[in-house]
Amino acid sequence: MGNFFPRWTNWVPLKIAVCLGFVLVGVAVGASYYFTPKYTRVGYEPTQPVAFSHKQHVGELGLDCRYCHSYVEQSSHSNVPTNQTCYNCHGPDKGQVKKDSPKLAKVREANITGQPIEWVKVHKAPDYVYFNHSVHVNRGVSCVSCHGKINEMEVVKHAEPQSMGWCLDCHREPEKNLRPLDQITNLNYKPEQLNRDAFYQGLADKGAKFEDLGKTVLNGKPAEKLPADLNALVALATDTYGPTVTQQEVGSQLKHNWRIHAPEDCTTCHR
Repeated sequence: MGNFFPRWTNWVPLKIAVCLGFVLVGVAVGASYYFTPKYTRVGYEPTQPVAFSHKQHVGELGLDCRYCHSYVEQSSHSNVPTNQTCYNCHGPDKGQVKKDSPKLAKVREANITGQPIEWVKVHKAPDYVYFNHSVHVNRGVSCVSCHGKINEMEVVKHAEPQSMGWCLDCHREPEKNLRPLDQITNLNYKPEQLNRDAFYQGLADKGAKFEDLGKTVLNGKPAEKLPADLNALVALATDTYGPTVTQQEVGSQLKHNWRIHAPEDCTTCHR
């Protein structure tokens, strides 16, 4: 009895299997991006009830983050500024800034009615996630690490995914984000701007020993003699990191001297 199907049909099941394999790989790759915060959160830029320009207030005028978000160093939550905060500059008193601007009508209305302005929150952790702002800010994690260059944004947007994996990456290597506390709200900070002598002297003034600072610089490498004074320490750091201060240098010293052991277990965020 003759064959009903031509010989080439023997390869059809294999070709279908290969095609399905490519489709499944494509779906997996697409889902790994389009169904994660990298796509669903980053770039989120809601329209606010009042057109407040962070670029103008922070970037051009130099307003400190803590003027509006005043409890970020003491509270687990970063507070939304009250209407009175806006009124301090834009109130009706003589000489106040743009007190009759139509863009500030809702600010004036809120001051009369006593009802707060309904700002749209851009960065909001899920209810099942515990995040403490004060712990991070007081241990050298800057606003820019989580919120991006706010001082360059006309309207605040989501700059980072702030996913669980993203948080864990920082907890595993916190030295990549740590900076001196006086630079927390300096959104244009770069480690190479620091004076190496002043940086190490500041750590020494707070009780750090030059020998211990030298051990951190060496990071386990053997040395004939550990530095006993500032000049020797700075010379060792210059030989190790180069002529300018680096993030690895600053971060590793702050991590060691502030005894930062960022937890990675589930109970850190899920309580």
